[in-house]
Amino acid sequence: MGLILSAWLSGRAADSVPSSSAVFLPLAVPTSSRLALTLSSSAVSPADRRSRWSSHHRSPHFQLSPCKQQATRLPAELSSDGVRAEVGVESGLHVWEVTWSPEHRGSHAVIGISRQDCPLQDLGYKVLVGGDSLSWGWELKSNQLWHGGKTLVCYPRERRRLHSQAAEAFRSKSPNSLHRHETETPLLIPERVQLVLDADAGTLGFAVEGSFLGVAFRDLPSGVELFPAVSSVRGGARIELRYLNGTTRNPPALMALCGLSVLQNIGQQRQNQVDQLPLPPLLHHYLLSCF
Repeated sequence: MGLILSAWLSGRAADSVPSSSAVFLPLAVPTSSRLALTLSSSAVSPADRRSRWSSHHRSPHFQLSPCKQQATRLPAELSSDGVRAEVGVESGLHVWEVTWSPEHRGSHAVIGISRQDCPLQDLGYKVLVGGDSLSWGWELKSNQLWHGGKTLVCYPRERRRLHSQAAEAFRSKSPNSLHRHETETPLLIPERVQLVLDADAGTLGFAVEGSFLGVAFRDLPSGVELFPAVSSVRGGARIELRYLNGTTRNPPALMALCGLSVLQNIGQQRQNQVDQLPLPPLLHHYLLSCF
C-alpha cells in the first residue's frame, strides 16, 4: 500500500500549488512536527471559551459583540485602547487567529499576548501591547516587535536576512551604489494572523497565510497565565478572535504524524482529492475528519 500511495503522490507532484503566497513563503521557517500538526489540524468549535474577548479586561472604548468574539473600538480622541482574551493559558502549545482588516488598523495596531494585569487604556496614541514589561506585541504597520515600552527588531527576522543578501548582491553588481541607503518597506500584513504561543517553551511567534514566520519572543514567563491581546487607536476597528487548536507537551501520536505527512505531500490545493487516495475507507475518514 505504501508503494501505491507513493506512486500516486509522485504522479501528481507537478500539479502541486504552494499553499502560501509568494510574499510569505520565502519567509517561512521550519517547524517542529508538534507545531506543524497543530497548525494543520481542524479548528475547535467557534463556541470555545478561548475564542472570546474579556468583557472585564478591556478599555471602555472597546465594545464587544454578543458572542464576545468581535471587539470594536469606538471613536475616541487621544486614547490608546486594548482588550485581552477571556481565557489564558499556562502550559501547552496554542494557536489563535486574529482577524483585523488592514483598512481598519491605522497606526499603533498591535497584536500579541499579555499577563493578566497589562494596562489596557492610556492617554495619547501609543503602543499598549508591548508598551510595558507585562506584554509582548507585534505592531502590524511597521512590523516592529515591542516589549518593555521599547521597539526591539523588525519581524519576521528572516526578511532582514533576505533583504541584506539582496542589498549586498545589488551593491556588488553596482559599485556606484555603495553609498546609497536601501530602506526596507514594511510588509503589508493580511487580514488574518495566527498567534502561536508555546507556553512550555516560553516562545511566541506568528503565522501568516500558511507560513510560520518564526519565533518573535523568547523567555516568556512560565507558570503564569498568558492571554492573547490587541491594542488600537483607530476608531471603528473591528477585531475578531478565534481559538484554533492546542496540544500538550506530549509527543504527537504516530498516526497523526503519518496523516500529516500524507497531507503535506498532497498540498493544500489538492486536499479535496483525499478520497481518491489508494487507502482504506477508514483512513479516508480519519484524514477528512482530523485535518
